[in-house]
Amino acid sequence: MSVKRQWLRQPMTVLILLLAALASACGSSASGPTVSNGKIQLKIMVGGLSKQIYLPNMLTQRLGYFAQEGLAVTLIDEASGQSAEDEVLAGQVDAGSGSYNHTIELQAAGKQMECVVQLDIAPGEAEIVATREAGQIRSVSDLKGKNLGVTELGSGTQTLTTVLLHKVGIAPNQVHFVPVGAGDTFIAALQQGKIDAGMTTEPTISRILASGIGKVLVDLRTPQTTQAALGGPYPFICVFMRNDYVNAHKDVVQKLVNAYVKTLKWIHSHTAEQIADMMPADYYAGNKQLYVTALQNQLAIFSPDGLMPAGGPEFVLSTEQQSNSSVQGKQIDLSATYTNEFASKAS
Repeated sequence: MSVKRQWLRQPMTVLILLLAALASACGSSASGPTVSNGKIQLKIMVGGLSKQIYLPNMLTQRLGYFAQEGLAVTLIDEASGQSAEDEVLAGQVDAGSGSYNHTIELQAAGKQMECVVQLDIAPGEAEIVATREAGQIRSVSDLKGKNLGVTELGSGTQTLTTVLLHKVGIAPNQVHFVPVGAGDTFIAALQQGKIDAGMTTEPTISRILASGIGKVLVDLRTPQTTQAALGGPYPFICVFMRNDYVNAHKDVVQKLVNAYVKTLKWIHSHTAEQIADMMPADYYAGNKQLYVTALQNQLAIFSPDGLMPAGGPEFVLSTEQQSNSSVQGKQIDLSATYTNEFASKAS
């Protein structure tokens, strides 16, 4: 072979090697989460880290259970589970933490996402009415025409409110939903008269009650009160992922679920004060004892094992079919909206 021909082939060889390297790199990133410093890197978007209903997310991080499973998890705080759902679908994060009903609504829209571990077996929420309105608003029936606060439009808080309204014959367009967030922004909206009532979580509920600016109209903070108010079991916060992601990376999902199930078992073997001690101080909103009391009153909402409770999906679907026009008339495969495969193995 001539020197000239060798020279001509060398650039082509280099180009082929570069293209192969690029293809390999692209294939690696597309195949799943990256590994850095021996840890699998995951991003989880949470619909409000400081809300007690989302407590297992940060607690798992603080207890070191993610790390024990070989995971380096970044928890991203967002206003609600609705935002988390959008980011999971877009592939911007690996998982989201929000209400289970999102998976049903997405399937009705032709998209697939499933809960891989159930964190809460009841909503842990309450419909709060402003004290100044309490004389006129004595039941859900009195909410017609009122300004009702929700975390954000499309959130689990709006879904729960819609279900309550449907039970008394009030359509969603007969009230005014106002996105007001949670915590300080929800309290300010109640104080300033921007909302007459609203659905919110702990510790915001206890802060409102302690200040006297609001009262509980409907209590969904335990499985028992939820059953009484809604007429059935209503599993709420979970960790959801795209179905295709789960099927392609079962080993990673199992590690993630293992970590969460360890946390759920830890919760049920410790007191509310011991749990609160593990959380960031700013979660207490300036009153740790109030935080502890609120947590104690709703410890029963946390799943003992991460499994979807029997009958829960069926009841949530029935409420969606009755009150959500986007789900009505749609064929929903509930088996594709959640899985107990990983929690069963973790337990």
